[in-house]
Amino acid sequence: MSSYNPDVAERPPRAPRAEPREVVELKQIKASQPELASAVDMQLALVDMQRRVQGRVPLPWIQVDPEWLRAQQTAGRPLVRFRDIPLEWTDFRLTFRQTADILQRFEALERADYNKIVALGREGNALEPLVTNWYDATSRVDAANDTKVRTPAEAPAALDQVLLLALRPFLARCAEALTERVDLGSWKHGHCPFCGWEPDFAVITPSADRRLICGRCLAQWMFAPLACPFCANDDRALITSFATRDGRYRVYACDVCRRYLKAYDARNAARPVMVSVDTIATLPLDAAAIQRGYVG
Repeated sequence: MSSYNPDVAERPPRAPRAEPREVVELKQIKASQPELASAVDMQLALVDMQRRVQGRVPLPWIQVDPEWLRAQQTAGRPLVRFRDIPLEWTDFRLTFRQTADILQRFEALERADYNKIVALGREGNALEPLVTNWYDATSRVDAANDTKVRTPAEAPAALDQVLLLALRPFLARCAEALTERVDLGSWKHGHCPFCGWEPDFAVITPSADRRLICGRCLAQWMFAPLACPFCANDDRALITSFATRDGRYRVYACDVCRRYLKAYDARNAARPVMVSVDTIATLPLDAAAIQRGYVG
């Protein structure tokens, strides 16, 4: 029978783990802009899920031969092939389902589409070829692939978004593995040098350069400050730019293709760009751009 020893101090309670900076920032947006509460809550759920998944994904070793690298960059082909992605299918299937659950819970996915997408995830042999074909069709690795024919004809349009978000933790690890090893100085294209997806956001650096941020793997790369990444228009007279009152965020809109891209201005900022935060904070800018006739 153990006895209590008053000379042995009791272990103090463990201090609660500090919340990640992006979670704190998102909660501040929710408090200051209640109209964005639902969007913030959905983003918090996605960020939490993706962080847990990414923590389990091993850092892949992707062999990059210098000559092969130069050839890919010259041709505008991204570096990550589907076989390079460290996918464990049981884990991906769970991530796919959880992503659909979150989108449906916050009404970003209609019930009928949700049911079809969840059914796809349950079919033992259907998901793997679907994901493989989707990545190959959207990565621009093979110019012969039609990027518009990327999911089965009968699949709901929302499948694209579920696949993008579910694959992100795995692709982000690929980008992480390559970023330190690959010189992107010669990459002048508007699509991602790692996974081939379009930019979804940008950051203006303290040195006034512009870095595009991939909407799929979150990699960053330098791009001309006043050129359109979607159609390569570089006529400054045909690029419309407007900013928030505090100057923190900016929109670059192309008057040729009518696409726009939002950016975080880090030149006088107290923190670095945080895509999960800044894409939500700038939802009112999306509305302003769309009102002017541009599309995201």
